[in-house]
Amino acid sequence: MLIHAVMTSPAIAVRPETPIADAAKIMLDNHISGLPVVNANGDVVGIVSEGDFVRRAELRTERKRFWLLDFLTSPGKLADEYVLTHGRTVDEVMTCDVVTVKPTTMLAEAVDLMEKHHVKRLPVVSRGKLVGIVSRSDLLKTLTRYLPAPLSNAKDREIEAAIINELAAQSWGRGGSIRVKVVDGVAELSGGILDERERLAAKVAAENTPGVRAVSDQLVYIDPLIGIGIV
Repeated sequence: MLIHAVMTSPAIAVRPETPIADAAKIMLDNHISGLPVVNANGDVVGIVSEGDFVRRAELRTERKRFWLLDFLTSPGKLADEYVLTHGRTVDEVMTCDVVTVKPTTMLAEAVDLMEKHHVKRLPVVSRGKLVGIVSRSDLLKTLTRYLPAPLSNAKDREIEAAIINELAAQSWGRGGSIRVKVVDGVAELSGGILDERERLAAKVAAENTPGVRAVSDQLVYIDPLIGIGIV
C-alpha cells in the first residue's frame, strides 16, 4: 500500500512566523497534534507538535536540574532550553530536522521511519512541496477498513479449516499440537503448548477468522523440562 492511499490531504500547515498561541489553537480546533511548517515557497522547514508546548514558562514546567547538573550543562544547551520554554513564534520552538515521505512511499517504509525516528507523523512531499501528511490516526482509520467483519453465514467447518490453516502458516503453530473445533461460531482451542505466549497468539488467530463469535481456551501448558501439563 502506498502513502497517497492513506494520507490526509491537503495538510493543515503553519508558517515559521506564526505565533505559538495561534498554532496551538489550530491544533485544538482541528483535533490534530502536530503541524508541518512551510515557508513562503511551500517548502517544509519544520514541524511543531504538542510535545513542543509541554515545557513552557507559562505553565511553570521548565526543566529543573540539581544545581550541580545545571552548572555542568553547557551554556549553549541552557540557551536552547530557554528558547523552547519562552519562544513566541513557531520557528523558535519547532523541530527543524523533518523526516518526510513521498506519496509513492510504501506504507511499511513509512511505519519503519516513524519507529526509527520516534515520530508520530510524517509530512508527505512531492517535488519539494507539501501535499499531505500521514499520522498514526491515518493508520488507525485504514486499519479499521481492513479488520475482518464477522460473517454470520460462515459454516463451522469452513471456519475451523480457516483457523487450522492460519495456525499452520505460523512458525509457532506448525507443530500441530493445537486442536480446533468450531460449534455455532464458537472456536474451542485444545491441546498442548510449550510456551505460554502461544496461547494468546492462537486466540488472536482464531478471533481474526471471519465467522468466529467467541473463543474457548482449553489449551494446556506443557512444561518442556518435565513433560507434564500444567493447567
